[in-house]
Amino acid sequence: MGILIRGGRIVDAATDTDKKSDIYLEDGVITEIGEKLAPKDKNDRVINAKGCLVLPGLIDLHVHFRDPGQTHKEDIETGSKAAARGGVTTVVAMPNTTPVIDSPDRVKYVHNKAAQVSGIHVLQSGAITTGEKGEELSDIEGMVKAGIPALSEDGKSVMNSSLCRQAMKIAAKYDVPIFAHCEDIDLRGNGCMNEDENAERLGLPGICNATEDVIAARDILLARENGARLHLCHCSTKGVAEMMEVIREQGIKNITAEVCPHHFILTSDDIERDDPNYKMNPPLRKKEDVEALIQGLKDGSFQVISTDHAPHAAKDKTGSMRTAAFGIVGIETSFALTYTALVETGILTMKQLVEKMSWNPAQILGLECGTLQEGHPADVIIVDIEQEYKINKEEFVSKGKNTPFDGWKVKGKVLCTICDGKIVYQDK
Repeated sequence: MGILIRGGRIVDAATDTDKKSDIYLEDGVITEIGEKLAPKDKNDRVINAKGCLVLPGLIDLHVHFRDPGQTHKEDIETGSKAAARGGVTTVVAMPNTTPVIDSPDRVKYVHNKAAQVSGIHVLQSGAITTGEKGEELSDIEGMVKAGIPALSEDGKSVMNSSLCRQAMKIAAKYDVPIFAHCEDIDLRGNGCMNEDENAERLGLPGICNATEDVIAARDILLARENGARLHLCHCSTKGVAEMMEVIREQGIKNITAEVCPHHFILTSDDIERDDPNYKMNPPLRKKEDVEALIQGLKDGSFQVISTDHAPHAAKDKTGSMRTAAFGIVGIETSFALTYTALVETGILTMKQLVEKMSWNPAQILGLECGTLQEGHPADVIIVDIEQEYKINKEEFVSKGKNTPFDGWKVKGKVLCTICDGKIVYQDK
């Protein structure tokens, strides 16, 4: 049985396509694109997409599914369902679980469980050091053979520069990208929000921009010296934006970077009170940082939009920002927030959004998805960009409800998510 999607506006960055057309999916692949296509079988599913966008499934390079060990916050099944609701068909899960994903067996655990309970592609990254303790390298070769798409120490940086350099040499040997969380732990100290007048107003300890900038600069230099593929995670500062601008202007291709919706939408000025829903790492920065991030997304200095989806139990996000956990959820709201903030306002085109949320991530991972071309995987979403709605955290499929965007009006409703030719989410 196939699926025929009729009358939608197909937008595909890989082929520079933006046109009304039909698309036919069969046996997990896109088999035909054209006008006035007819079903091939009486049992085919026909979906009317008139007035809607038909896009490649989104690829989120940065999520926390908390499995194994913290499944009261999220697990592979709930995280995958949340992703499908947000139009995401492929994710890269970070390795800072309990225990840390630092061995082939633990990588296989996630991939095997995902094959049983997930309707989307869950790709498990591997930790750079054993236990993420920063003392010795993990079994990188073994994890590569087990299928990791990337190496990461996410949640922290490898503070030992010599060890980080060794990891980059091995990563370059196996052509596996390093996803870098850039944070000088000594500079961060006990900070819980951006170091500025808002932190002073609330009497909270701050985190300066150099906390991120110093490690970003170090990792860029190490990657250039050793030929490693480096991807900077959740960038938040003007300083990193300026570094990525230089990289773009110099035509350096092995270094890429991502920005999350909360970092290009919110500033520290939005933190009116001591509210843990606004506590994330890196923190919300100043207006000049946000403007630099947006400019970097517009000119291509930042290639990817990811979420850093970080669900927590309610008890971990109550009380003061001093003691609450870092992180917010984002996988169910990333498309609508990005469309509303960047496309509806004319900052990005629809094709640029698709490029940063589908095609570029696929290129970084070396995947065949992220595009709507015949012969490619049938990972497709249908979106109504005219439908306005309020974000309601109580409707989230994710176990995590920790978001500062609850009640926000947005446009861009995901109506249907198809992964490998199977409908994995349909709006009620």
